[in-house]
Amino acid sequence: MHKKVSPIGGDLEGVIPPVILASKSPRRQELLRLMDIDFRVVLKEVDESFPDGLIPTEVALHIARKKAEAFDETVGDEVVLTADTIVCIDGLILGKPETRAHAIEMLQMLSGRVHQVITGVCLLYKGRYNNFYDLTEVLFRKLSDAEISNYVDKYQPLDKAGSYGIQELIGLIGIERIEGSYTNVVGLPTQKVYAQLRSLSK
Repeated sequence: MHKKVSPIGGDLEGVIPPVILASKSPRRQELLRLMDIDFRVVLKEVDESFPDGLIPTEVALHIARKKAEAFDETVGDEVVLTADTIVCIDGLILGKPETRAHAIEMLQMLSGRVHQVITGVCLLYKGRYNNFYDLTEVLFRKLSDAEISNYVDKYQPLDKAGSYGIQELIGLIGIERIEGSYTNVVGLPTQKVYAQLRSLSK
């Protein structure tokens, strides 16, 4: 029988409960696999609207909590993990672009400037909700119109907040500096998620 072993040699079985990941994001799924966490994907339709007047961190937390509330609180011994990642600049939230032109407009807005990536996370376990977030600051160098158009046409980032993936071409050639968690920009602050999952068994 295969046993899950932590990087420092400790047995992980019995420490982190099995996880229900409520996300179709292949990036979040890959991060959990890399963390050697046992999970299955369950998707539910959720209205991702939010009240006026919330600051960006509150928006990410609000939507992550709404996603968790879509699940029955009696999900047994599994943890429901939900997340919402938003990109914001000057307090303006940049969601997923609706068109090619919209994607280009967003990247032009981010070009040469610092923006924030915020991921709100909610863990639903045995009827209790645990909400937290992480924030990373990202600096893009000045991008040319040709670089932006080429990226949008090749990668079609219409499923990504802010119109880009840090692990893709635009991130590799355009990002000069980040302050904070890299995986948070990918879509899940793995260190915080791991610590919170382990805390559930205490």
